[in-house]
Amino acid sequence: MTTTFNIADNARQVSIAARQVAQLTTTAKDELLSKMADAIEQDTTRILAENTKDIEAGRQRGLTEAMLDRLLLTSERIKDIANAIREITTLADPVGHVADLSLRPNGIQVGKMRIPLGVIAMIYEARPNVTAEAAALCIKSGNAVILRGGSEAIHSNLALAHCLHRVLDNCKIDRNIISIIPDTSRAVIEQLLTQRETIDLVIPRGGEGLIRYVTENSQIPVIQHFKGVCHLYIDKFADINKAINILINGKTQKPSACNAFETMLIHKDIADTFLPIAANALADKQVKVHACELSQPYFTGASRATDEDYHTEYLAHEIAIKIVSSYDQAVEHINQFTSDHTEVIVSQDVSRCQAFIRQINSSVVMSNASSRFSDGGQLGLGSEIGISTSKLHTYGPMGLTALTTEKFIVVGDGQIRE
Repeated sequence: MTTTFNIADNARQVSIAARQVAQLTTTAKDELLSKMADAIEQDTTRILAENTKDIEAGRQRGLTEAMLDRLLLTSERIKDIANAIREITTLADPVGHVADLSLRPNGIQVGKMRIPLGVIAMIYEARPNVTAEAAALCIKSGNAVILRGGSEAIHSNLALAHCLHRVLDNCKIDRNIISIIPDTSRAVIEQLLTQRETIDLVIPRGGEGLIRYVTENSQIPVIQHFKGVCHLYIDKFADINKAINILINGKTQKPSACNAFETMLIHKDIADTFLPIAANALADKQVKVHACELSQPYFTGASRATDEDYHTEYLAHEIAIKIVSSYDQAVEHINQFTSDHTEVIVSQDVSRCQAFIRQINSSVVMSNASSRFSDGGQLGLGSEIGISTSKLHTYGPMGLTALTTEKFIVVGDGQIRE
C-alpha cells in the first residue's frame, strides 16, 4: 500500500506538536494513555479484521511462520497491548525531575532537569504492538513520534493509529504528536532519515539488515542494536543444576528473542561433568549444536563450529559451544565475538563473578541468572522502546528515562559574574 505523503511537511507538523506534548502534566498524559488503552480494546473487532488482511497478504508473500506469528493479533494480544499501555501510566514520569542540585560558592544553585528529546522516529518491522506501545512510551516521556512500520503490518498499524488519533481528537490534542506514515516504500525511509532539522532521534527495530541500512543512511542520531549474540560462560566453579537450568531457559524459552543465548563457553575443568548433562538437555529440546573440536565428542550429530558460528545470531533452536582452557580465555572470546547485548557467567565463586561483571562491558552483564531477564520490564523499567548496543546516548534496554535528556538549570538571586 502506498499513498502520496510529504515527509518533510509531516515532520515539521510533528515537531510543532511536540511542543504541546512536552507541556502536558503527568496526570494529563496518564489520562490520555488510559483512554487510548480503552479505545484499542473497544475497537478489537475492527483491528482484528484489518490484521486478517495483513496475515492473508503475508501468507501470499511467503512470510515465515515466525514472522506471521509476530504479525498476528488475537483478542488476547490486543488486550495485552491495552494493558501494556495501562502499565505505562503506573511508571514514574521522568520529565521535570531535577537532580544534582548544588550550591556554588557565589550563591547560585546549579542542577539538571530531565526534558523530552523532542521528535522520535520509529522504523520497525512486523510487530503491530510496537505502534501502540511506542506511541504510549513517547507520550509518557513528553515526546512526539513518527511511526514507520513495515508493509506487512500496514493495515494493523493504521487500525491501531486510528484508535489513538480518535482519542487525541476527542481530547483536543494535536493528533500530530502521533504520526503514522501510510507510505511503505523504501524511498520514504530515505527521506525520513534526512529530516535532521525536525527529528531528534531514530530508533530502528527489526532485522540486522534494516538497522544497518538506517545507521548507514541517517543524518539523524540512531539507536543501534544490530544483533544479540549473547554468551553463557560456565565457570569451573559453577553449580551444575543452576547452569543447566539457566542454559535451557536462556536458549529455548524464546529462541527468537534477541536476549536468547547463542554461544556457550565451558571451562575445561568442568566439561566432563557438565557437557554430558547439557547434551541430553539440549537434545530433549531439539537444539542443533555447533561444537568446537574439544566439545564435539559430547554431542550426537554436532557440526564443527567456526568463527562464523560464533558471530551468528541464530534466533532458533541452535547454539555454538566451545570449551575454554581458562576464565581469561572465556573473557577473550566474549570480547572478540560480542555484540554488546548480554553476557552471563555461572559460578559459585563470588570474586570470579565480580571480576566478570567488571571486565565485560556489554550493555547487560549477569551472574547466575538467565539472559532472558535482559528486558526492560524484567529490569524494572516497566516497558522498553528498544535496546541500544551503542554507548551514546544510552546503553541497554531503553525505558522512559532513555527517551529524555538533561538540561542545566541555574537558580540565582541577582548574581553577576565578576
